[in-house]
Amino acid sequence: MRLVFCGTPQFAVPTLKALLHAGHDIQLVVTQPDRASGRGLQLVAPPVKQAALDAGLPIVQPEKVKNNQEFRAQLEAIKAEAIIVVAYGRIIPKWMLDLPQYGNLNLHASLLPQYRGAAPIQWAVANGEPVTGATTMRIDEGLDTGDMLLQRELPIAPDQTAEDLFPLLAEMGAPLMAETLEGLKTGTITPKKQDDALATLAPILKREDGQVDFMRPAMEIYNLWRGFQPWPGAYTLFRGKKLALHRIIPMELRGEQSAPAEVQVDRDRLFVDCGMNSRIEVFEVQPEGKKRMSAADFLHGHQLKTGDRLG
Repeated sequence: MRLVFCGTPQFAVPTLKALLHAGHDIQLVVTQPDRASGRGLQLVAPPVKQAALDAGLPIVQPEKVKNNQEFRAQLEAIKAEAIIVVAYGRIIPKWMLDLPQYGNLNLHASLLPQYRGAAPIQWAVANGEPVTGATTMRIDEGLDTGDMLLQRELPIAPDQTAEDLFPLLAEMGAPLMAETLEGLKTGTITPKKQDDALATLAPILKREDGQVDFMRPAMEIYNLWRGFQPWPGAYTLFRGKKLALHRIIPMELRGEQSAPAEVQVDRDRLFVDCGMNSRIEVFEVQPEGKKRMSAADFLHGHQLKTGDRLG
C-alpha cells in the first residue's frame, strides 16, 4: 500500500520497520519536532525520525497539524491509501481522517475497549491486570473509540513492570499492523464496533499518581509501583520531603496487625505497614535531592526506628 506513517517514540519504530519489511510504499514519515533534552539542552531527534533517516524516507515535523495548510496540501498530494498512526502524540484532525481510502489506522497498546487514553500500559499494570495486548483500530473523532480491526493478547507476569512491557507490546504490535493492512486489502477483516459499556480509561499520568497511600493493601501498592515505571514511580514523604521507593516487595502478615504507614526496622531491613493486614519490604530508596541508595544505607544515614511513620 501507499502509506503515510505518523509516530514519535521508540514504541512506534518496530511498526515502521515491519511495514517497510512487508514492502509497503511509505511516502512520508510524520513525527514531532526535535526537542531540547539533557543538561546541555541539545536538540534530540525522536526515535521515529532516526529510523526514517536510516531508511532514507522523507520526513516532516509539523509543530501543529489541525490548521496547517501546507501540511494538509502535502498529505493530499500523496493520495495515501492509509495513514498509520502509532504513538504520534497529536490529535488527528477530521480532514486527515477523511483523506485515505482505508482510513487512519492506529496501534493501541491495550485490549480495547479497555484502557482508552494516553497511558494504557501503565494503568493496566497498576490495576493488577493479568493480561494486556494490542489492538489495531480505525481512528474516529473520539478518544480511542474507533472500530477495532485485529487484536492480540499478551500475559503480564506478576513481576513485570510497565517499562518491561513497552518493548514487548511494540514488537508484538508491529506485525499486527502489517496483518491489518493485508486483511483490509484482501477484504478478510470485518471492522468491529467497540462496546462503550465495557470501556475503561487510561488518562495521561500525573506526578501525584505515584504518591503511595499506605491505607491500601501492599499488593495494590506494589502494582502501582510496577505500573508507574519509569515515571512517575512510587513515592511517599519522609520528614516533609519526597522519598522515592525504587524496589519493593509485598507480603501478608500473619498473627499481627498492621499499622498503615508505620515503619518496621529489622537490623538492615526496612518494612512499611499497609492496609488489609499487609506490609511491603523496601529495598532501595531515593531521598529528595540525593542519589538512589539501599535501604540499609538509608536506615544508617537517617536513624529510622520502628514506629516512625511515612507519608
